[in-house]
Amino acid sequence: MMILAACVAGFILDLFFGDPSWIYHPIRIIGHLISGLEKKLYKEGVSPESLRRRGTILWIGTAGIATLVPCFFLWAAFQIHPVLYFLLQSFWCWQLLATKSLKTESMKVKQALDTGTIEDGRKAVSMIVGRDTKSLTEEGVVKAAVETVAENTSDGIIAPLFYMMIGGAGLGFFYKAVNTMDSMVGYKNDRYLDFGRTAARMDDLFNLIPARLSAFLMIGAAGILGLFDSRHYSMANAWKIYKRDRHNHKSPNAAQTESVCAGALSVRLAGNAWYFGKLYEKPYIGDDIRPIEREDIRRANRLLYGTAVLGLLVFGLARLIVII
Repeated sequence: MMILAACVAGFILDLFFGDPSWIYHPIRIIGHLISGLEKKLYKEGVSPESLRRRGTILWIGTAGIATLVPCFFLWAAFQIHPVLYFLLQSFWCWQLLATKSLKTESMKVKQALDTGTIEDGRKAVSMIVGRDTKSLTEEGVVKAAVETVAENTSDGIIAPLFYMMIGGAGLGFFYKAVNTMDSMVGYKNDRYLDFGRTAARMDDLFNLIPARLSAFLMIGAAGILGLFDSRHYSMANAWKIYKRDRHNHKSPNAAQTESVCAGALSVRLAGNAWYFGKLYEKPYIGDDIRPIEREDIRRANRLLYGTAVLGLLVFGLARLIVII
């Protein structure tokens, strides 16, 4: 029951206050851990098999340390007093969620386009995407922001909430370590193709269930929002595009929520994109029913919030049923 209460408290704190900027974020610590281990383990000129083994050691070391250290502190806090344990659980649950920060950062893109130039929009969106942004049109900038909101609804909110509801902040840290490793070394380029293979595959594995849950929750959110704004949110089209386009990505998980978002908003997302100076051909997601526009960033964020709240209710009820 204390884990459930901590998840709810952390969710509410994140929803209203976002990331606490006055403290060093634990994900940055995990990032430094990954970078430090990479420097020790990565070696030029060795065989692909050796690189894969070294990458597996990186994954085990990072996941192990990132999970065991917070679990130890939670255990120690409980030995001192259950209230201290609850407060630490709640605080870390708050830090591990990213609902408001995702909304805030994506809305900066809209604000930059509204008040500045296309260059301002490109710069703002470059803060939240991994693709090259220097040649993006306004449509490309908006699409990138909407896609980021859609994909990170799973990675940044629903997935960590799912794992925290199961095992508290300790399991939440495990998930964030897995996800952060993929974002840092899970690339299919010359350096990371073999070294980052374990990180990429484990991220796919541990997102299989949360990504699909996120998609269904987002379809539900589209239905609720459609009751108030049927012109811009369609549950029926979200379900249609989800069934058709949910596999239109090399990752088994990335297009799950993107397809729902594209269908709900009746826009077309994805398509070819540049990464590190190289063009990657990617299929489209959704139908080009209407041109994508700046306001779609705000609409995607409403989907984000609706999905997050539904996730809290569904996961919370499920945990309550289990513990009762």
